[in-house]
Amino acid sequence: MEEILSIVLPAIPQTLILVFGSAFLSIVFGMPLGIILTLTRPGGLNERRVLYSVLDGIVNFLRSVPFIILMLILIPVMRMITGKAYGTAATVIPLTVAAIPFFARILESHLINVDKGVIEAAQSMGSTKGQIIYRVLIPEAMPQIVNGITMVIINLIGYSAMAGAIGGGGLGEVAVRYGYTYKRMEILWAAVILIVALVQIVQFIGTRLEQKIDKK
Repeated sequence: MEEILSIVLPAIPQTLILVFGSAFLSIVFGMPLGIILTLTRPGGLNERRVLYSVLDGIVNFLRSVPFIILMLILIPVMRMITGKAYGTAATVIPLTVAAIPFFARILESHLINVDKGVIEAAQSMGSTKGQIIYRVLIPEAMPQIVNGITMVIINLIGYSAMAGAIGGGGLGEVAVRYGYTYKRMEILWAAVILIVALVQIVQFIGTRLEQKIDKK
């Protein structure tokens, strides 16, 4: 038991860094991208069809690339930024790149579904486009945005486990290296149980926050 704990426990903080570090970065960069997509889409507050088409194509492309392949493609970038193509810090980069378009698309879909009457009321009172975004659209869609962030984090947990197959660190690497390669099934199951528990905790917290924020 002590041996299992000595192998599995150090991987837990690595997984938390992988997941929540990349989740934070994906929200920081995905939020403005989602807002731009919302503003420039056909019928948007600042319609720019060419810009929207370019951004829409980039988002669709990145979302279409399987994560393992995306990680391999970004190895030169990982080396350039962190000095190596493996480990926790390096793996945050492909995780973030994978999550940014996912969150941006979720944000766009929720913002465009805000009641048009609320937007028209804000426009009639002379609100600027920026005020409509930050004082109307985002607050109105906040419960759904929280749900979207929960989905992003859960997806990142799965991606981080896959990253372990090629030296990404965390519980995924423990499961692959010790559980699969060395045929240590007890370690494999310990890693799996911890990953599932993390997903359940994130889903529980996300659901409670969404319910608390949702005034409807």
